[in-house]
Amino acid sequence: MLFRRWFQVLLPVALFGAYGTVAVVRQQRMETSGFDLGIFEQGVRGYAGLGAPVATLKGTGLNLLGDHFSPVLAVLAPLYRLFPDARTLLLAQAALLALSALPVARLAVDRLGPVRGAVVGCGYGLSWGLWSAVEFDFHEVAFAVPLTAFAVEALARGRWRAAVGWALPLLLVKEDQGLMVAAVGAYVFARGRRRLGAAAVLAAVAATVLAVVVVIPAYNPGGQYTYAASGSWQGGDPLVRLLLPVEKWRTVLALLLPTGFLALRSPLVLLAVPSLAARFWSDNPAYWGTGQHYNAVLMPIVFLALADGLGRLPRPARWLTSRRLPQGRPLAPVLAPAPAPGRAGTLTLERTAAPAAERTAAPRSARARALALVPVLVAVVAVLLFPAAPAGAPDPGLAAARTALAAVPDGARVAASNRLAPQLTARCTVSLFPYLTRPGQDAPWGRPTAEWVAVLDRPGDFPLPEPEMRRARAELAGQGYREVAAGGGVTVYRWSPG
Repeated sequence: MLFRRWFQVLLPVALFGAYGTVAVVRQQRMETSGFDLGIFEQGVRGYAGLGAPVATLKGTGLNLLGDHFSPVLAVLAPLYRLFPDARTLLLAQAALLALSALPVARLAVDRLGPVRGAVVGCGYGLSWGLWSAVEFDFHEVAFAVPLTAFAVEALARGRWRAAVGWALPLLLVKEDQGLMVAAVGAYVFARGRRRLGAAAVLAAVAATVLAVVVVIPAYNPGGQYTYAASGSWQGGDPLVRLLLPVEKWRTVLALLLPTGFLALRSPLVLLAVPSLAARFWSDNPAYWGTGQHYNAVLMPIVFLALADGLGRLPRPARWLTSRRLPQGRPLAPVLAPAPAPGRAGTLTLERTAAPAAERTAAPRSARARALALVPVLVAVVAVLLFPAAPAGAPDPGLAAARTALAAVPDGARVAASNRLAPQLTARCTVSLFPYLTRPGQDAPWGRPTAEWVAVLDRPGDFPLPEPEMRRARAELAGQGYREVAAGGGVTVYRWSPG
C-alpha cells in the first residue's frame, strides 16, 4: 500500500523533471519555433492582459478562437501573468503530461501488482507519443492528455459518471476533442448506462457543431472554419482514402507495439478509433504519421487498455506452479488389489487423480509466466522507440545571438524568423518573416506592419523555400531597413524613413 501511494506521486514528479528539462533546454538553445510555441504564447499573453487571444504570427489581429476553439488556454493566464515567458507554457505542458501518468500507473499497479504495474507506468512515461509532444513546442492538446487518462481509468473501473465528468472538459480544449467525448459516451452507453452515455454523445455533437459552425467562423477573418477543407469529400474510394498510404498503418503499429499488442485485449482501445479515423481521413499528411504532438492523447488510451487487458487474464492458482500435490484435495477410499488366499483385504486412502483441467495446468502456467514478462517488454520497447533528446554542448554562438536580439526594444513590432519568434513574443508584437509591411503603408491582413526585422543568416525552408527566404532578406535594404546588430547567425534590421 505504501509503495502504491508513493509511486503514484514520485513517477509524475520524475517525469515532470525530465519533460520540463528537455523543453526548457530546447528553448534556451533556440530550437523552438514561432509555429507553434510563439503562437500559443501570444494567445496566452492576450488572456493574461485581460484581452483577446490575438496571435499576430498567424496574421494581423488574428483571434485564436477563429483558428481553433481552445478557450482552455485562458487557464494559463494567471500563471503567465506572474511569469511572462515562453518557458511558462513549456513547463505547464510538462506538468500536464506528467500528471497523466498518475491514472495510468494507478490502474496498472492495481491490476498487475506493484512491480509489473510500476514497469508499465514507467513505460508510459517513456512512450514516444508523449516525448514527441515534449519535443515539439507547446500545444493545447497537453490539457487533453490527463483528462483523457482520468476518463479512461474511470471507464476501466466502471465509474461511469466520473468518466463522463473527466471527458466533458475536453470540449474546451479543441474542437476535434468532441470525438473523444463521443467515444466515451458511446462506451458508457454500450455498458448499460444508456441515458448518461447518450447525454455525453449529444453534448459532444452539440458542442462540436457550435464551435465549428458558429464560434470559429465568427472570429475567423474569412468567416469560415479553415480546416474543414482538409476533411471534405473529394471523390474516389473512401476506404482507400481512409486506409492508405501505408504510413497510416505504420502509425497504428507504432501505437500498439509498445503494448505488445495486448492492448487489443481490452475494449478500451476502441476509444482511439474515432480520433485516428478523423486524422487518416484528412488529406493533410502531417496528421498521418508519428511526428509532432498528434499521438500524445492516444498514449494513455493504449496503455490503460494494456493494463486492463492484462488484468482480464485469469491468474493461475499458486499450487499450479508447485510440484507438490494440492494440499486441499480430499482423500478418497481406494480398494487395494485382491489379497492372496487366506489374507484379509485392506482399504487404503489415496489422493484422487487430477482431473483433465489440472493436467493442462503446466501449459497454462507457462503462458501466465510468459505474460508476466510483458510489462518488462513494454519498458524495453518504449526505450527503443524513445525519440532523441537534445544532447551535446550548446551552440557557442547563442550568447552572441541573444545580444543581437537584445537590440530589439520591448514593445516593438518585429517580423522574425520562425526559430527566433519565441525568443521575442514575451516582450514584442511578433509577426512571421517574410510576411511584413513597412511602416507608412497599408498592411493587409497577412502582412502586419513591422519596424524591426530579426532573421537567421541560414533561413531554412519555412514558411517559404530557402531561395525565396534569402531573396526576401536581400530586399530589406530596398524597403528602408538597415542592419543594426548581428551575431551568432542572427541579423537585426530597423526601418528608417528616407
